[in-house]
Amino acid sequence: MLKNFKPSEVLSFADQIQYQDGQVVSKTLAQDAHHSLTLFAFEKGEEISTHASSGDALVLVLDGQGKIIIDGKTNILNQGDSILMPHDLPHAVYAPERFKMFLVVSF
Repeated sequence: MLKNFKPSEVLSFADQIQYQDGQVVSKTLAQDAHHSLTLFAFEKGEEISTHASSGDALVLVLDGQGKIIIDGKTNILNQGDSILMPHDLPHAVYAPERFKMFLVVSF
C-alpha cells in the first residue's frame, strides 16, 4: 500500500520531497518483502557510499544531476534519465549538484 500520498490528486512527483541543507532526505512510499519505493533529495556534495543490495534497484532522476557508480563505472544522470543498479553489484550515489531521484527496488 502506498503512503505519504493524497489519493486521486494530481501532483508534481519531484515536489513530494524537499531539499535540506547538508543532508540526504528520503521518503518511503511503499515497502514490503518484494519492493521498496523511495524518494530521495540529495543536497550538493552529499552521497550514499558504496554498498550492495539483494534487490535490483531502478533509479529515475526527477531533478538536477546525479552521479551513480556501479561496479566501478561512473554514470552521470540528468533529469529524466534512469539506470538499473543490478543486485549484488557494488554501487554508490553522489550529488555533484542538488538532485532528486525515485528509487524502486525489487527483491
